[in-house]
Amino acid sequence: MPKTQEEGDLNCEKRFQANDPVSIREMGMQCFHKEDYDNALDYLTKAAELGDAKAHYHLSLLYGEGKGVEKDEKKEVYYLEKAAIAGHPRARHNLGCYEEENDRIERAVKHWIIAANLGLDEAIQALKGYYADGEVSKDEFATALRAHQAAVNATKSPQREAAEKFLPNFLHSSLHRRNH
Repeated sequence: MPKTQEEGDLNCEKRFQANDPVSIREMGMQCFHKEDYDNALDYLTKAAELGDAKAHYHLSLLYGEGKGVEKDEKKEVYYLEKAAIAGHPRARHNLGCYEEENDRIERAVKHWIIAANLGLDEAIQALKGYYADGEVSKDEFATALRAHQAAVNATKSPQREAAEKFLPNFLHSSLHRRNH
């Protein structure tokens, strides 16, 4: 953890210059939030090419919403699949929703079980409805609940909470410096 904002800014700049996919993705997200979709697309594409699962997920959102690109369901699903394969829980959940919309409930349930195993609350909620309808067995639902709780418990730590509070301010100041 950097001791000063200047030290943090320098570390961020070094990571960006070294083609660190997380740093590049975060720059893309800063652009996205400023509605600078062209630069967001460039940064996110670069981070995705470097293997960042979250960048793949955010590209799926750009194509799904038509932000800075033409709306394209095939590209949206492509990037969701890439992110899901890389372990992104929300991408896996969204694939389940896509399968549900296309009346492929068995496939949707499989995606939601995987997302639940990764700790995503929304996946448990989706499974709960299909458990009530008999599409998910009692054993499947119980196993998903246990795996979900284990995943949630595994992500809790004081260090993680401190980093999550620090990161947004740190990236904002780095982006501000780079653009001026």
